[in-house]
Amino acid sequence: MDFSNDLAFAQTLDEADTLKDFRSQFWFPQHNGNDAIYLCGNSLGLQPKQTQEVIAGQLTAWRNYGVEGWFEGEEPWLPYHKKLAPLLGQIVGAKPEEVTVMNSLTVNLHLLMVSFYKPAGKRYKIIMEGGAFPSDQYAVESQVRFHGYDPKDAVIELFPRDGENTLRTEDITSSIDTNAEELALVFFAGINYYTGQLFDLKAITEAGHKAGAYVGFDLAHAAGNVPLQLHNWGADFACWCSYKYMNSGPGGISGVFVHEKHHNDQSLNRLAGWWGYKLDERFKMVPGFKPELGADGWQVSTSPILLMAAHYAALQLFEKAGGIEVLNDKSRKLTAYLEFLINDVNAQIGDELFKIITPTDTAQRGCQLSIICKHSGKAIFDYLVAKGVIGDWREPDVIRVSPVPLYNSFADVYYAAKYLLEAAQQFK
Repeated sequence: MDFSNDLAFAQTLDEADTLKDFRSQFWFPQHNGNDAIYLCGNSLGLQPKQTQEVIAGQLTAWRNYGVEGWFEGEEPWLPYHKKLAPLLGQIVGAKPEEVTVMNSLTVNLHLLMVSFYKPAGKRYKIIMEGGAFPSDQYAVESQVRFHGYDPKDAVIELFPRDGENTLRTEDITSSIDTNAEELALVFFAGINYYTGQLFDLKAITEAGHKAGAYVGFDLAHAAGNVPLQLHNWGADFACWCSYKYMNSGPGGISGVFVHEKHHNDQSLNRLAGWWGYKLDERFKMVPGFKPELGADGWQVSTSPILLMAAHYAALQLFEKAGGIEVLNDKSRKLTAYLEFLINDVNAQIGDELFKIITPTDTAQRGCQLSIICKHSGKAIFDYLVAKGVIGDWREPDVIRVSPVPLYNSFADVYYAAKYLLEAAQQFK
């Protein structure tokens, strides 16, 4: 598509957008009496308007039934998480029995590593992206130490080549192959939080399994953002949060995926809890853990119904929109337009003040573009905020912006670039 840097063109794209009506189903922060230009779904998604109603329904059930709410009412709480599984399965490319919702992201990562990081003999190393989100680094370091290894030896971090900002798939798979005899686990983010690079998860999974290692993913920035096929790719496990692109509230409940090939594997360790016990025998209260079939068997604690209600309210919008593929189609157009506009800003000022480090290929990214500011980065970011553009600043010089297809418009993207130009002209 040939783009144009003018508001009328952006509005024409919005008029033709089949998803344009979903914008009205979200609450926007206000700036000077108008909706802010919210481009921060990579950090916290907006609140769907129906969230309050869905949570209120569960508060009413609690008021009316008390403890009997677990078994009574229109939506008994005991099986409530089952409502979410089919919707989540469609988003991450999994069978309903392969996913469940529980805990928070890093807690789930630790629980899954109990099962899938099984160092033995010379196979004790973990390979992961360098510069991963700190929680992933801390979790991996602590798991390695728990098993008696030194992270400096047991953790292999992969970084881009000199002068490059993102990892090449061939370098990832080559490193996996080189270290094959020592690898116990290959663990990557789906999308790198800093650069916005979407990794080739299929290729990574195939390389990891060829090396004889388990393969797992942190999909915090990928779930609800890009199409995934966890079951078909054969990934062993994955976990994610729900408060970014899935719009399920600050600190919202996390999700996990465990491939069906592991559901009956008695050799896998797990930290068990009552909520993961076989449902048809759970209330016998007897010793000896018997896991529920599927990912539900990795559950530990009682379901937090209010968090699940917020998640359910948000997930329904994905289904109403036609699914993740439909959303991703608009996402690619939004980021392509934003990329065009940023390049045009550079052309107008005669300098590459703003360098996009996220891959240009839309197949290698999701909603997020990460922009290095050559100078005055924080001042430029603060100018955007003063104009009502809510993005994300990362030291030392990166602005992250993420137009989300469910609620962002092409006009949002146009105005964000307009204010970037104004800031560039002000802070020469």
